[in-house]
Amino acid sequence: MAMADTADTKEEAPAASPRTGRRAAKLAKEIRAFGKEHGGVEGQLAHIGQAGTRIVLVGEDGGWGDLVAPTYDIARQAAEQAGLTLHDEFDGEFAAKVVTGPYEWTRMAGIQIGGPANG
Repeated sequence: MAMADTADTKEEAPAASPRTGRRAAKLAKEIRAFGKEHGGVEGQLAHIGQAGTRIVLVGEDGGWGDLVAPTYDIARQAAEQAGLTLHDEFDGEFAAKVVTGPYEWTRMAGIQIGGPANG
């Protein structure tokens, strides 16, 4: 009686569509531009439900921003193409790099405890 073939039969991931590749390339270009403007950039990927994945960007100068990719895979691909250093969490030394100003503090206060409106 012959034994069944037990070779590794992992399924390969489907190939990325041209549209997926273009979307990742566009995001990578935006990440590189942000990095150039802010003296370098690091990031973190955060799932935001059906909306996709947020690519949080923090520049070496403390400037920050974000981009939204339709999927985690596109966000990861864009980060890799841009050479973005990724952090698992938005905490510690990474979070401490963010510089906030009066706008952010009044905006946060307005949202959280009925502070002044920013309109």
